[in-house]
Amino acid sequence: MKGNALTMPTITFLGIGLMGAPMVARLLGRGFEVCAWNRTYAKAAALSGLGAQAEPGLQEAVRKADIVISMLESGAVVGQVIDAALPALKPGALWVDMSSTRQDEAVAFNARLEGRGFHFLDAPVSGGVAGAEAGTLAIMAGGSVHDFSKAEAVLQAMGRPMLVGPAGSGQVAKLCNQLIVGGTLNIIAEALLLAQAAGADPAAVRAAIRGGFAESRILEVHGQRMLERNFLPGGQVKSQLKDLQNVLAAAADAGVVLPVTALVTEHYQSIAAEVPRADQSAALLAVEKLNPGQRLGAGPDQLP
Repeated sequence: MKGNALTMPTITFLGIGLMGAPMVARLLGRGFEVCAWNRTYAKAAALSGLGAQAEPGLQEAVRKADIVISMLESGAVVGQVIDAALPALKPGALWVDMSSTRQDEAVAFNARLEGRGFHFLDAPVSGGVAGAEAGTLAIMAGGSVHDFSKAEAVLQAMGRPMLVGPAGSGQVAKLCNQLIVGGTLNIIAEALLLAQAAGADPAAVRAAIRGGFAESRILEVHGQRMLERNFLPGGQVKSQLKDLQNVLAAAADAGVVLPVTALVTEHYQSIAAEVPRADQSAALLAVEKLNPGQRLGAGPDQLP
């Protein structure tokens, strides 16, 4: 084992996708011992060269882990994996789910694990693949202070963790994040398309408004993506749509109406069947779909 065996927990990471692979690389770089598991074993095996132990069997993968981290496609998949792993979990193990799920799913996972003597944090992330690679993810954690303190050093290897409330609160924070991201992407798409349609240079307009109150990381990164028509992921349309649908479900449960989010969700829904794996900046395609004959820039679409 790398590092100090008395102080460094053994980690199993479940889900080696666009985000999971660089997150495991960050953990290995900090000296943690990591066992990697994925339903497609080859994806886990690809991390062996970095020092990860790849394990094809889920129960064997989790058996020795002090901390199990899941980064999976949906709440339904997380639930299935928890159920399959439960018989093999190490006594007192902490499960940290970094997937994007619904709040009620996170609360249910917490109850299921606590009922068997285990611990749970929901800790979804924001920052995309670039943030995962750089170790700068925003990590929003829900759970007890004790469990967060146990996982904090591990989470710090991947980004900036913050405890935002009890179990389920991490997912609420992530939904608030995705609400802002999804809405801003659509507004930037509208602004750039308007600039061009009204006769201005959209690239120059973007440069001119940067540094003012409209400045944002989204304008910087995804505004440029839209100008280049670079829709290679990054975050994906299908993921953004899932998150926005979860926002609306949480809003209904909380008894609040979110009209802008409902409209943004419709926009992503309109392109989800055509370009599900395109980057979330493909919000531009949804806006163009509403404006026949209008198209930002002259370059070809770069699509997965």
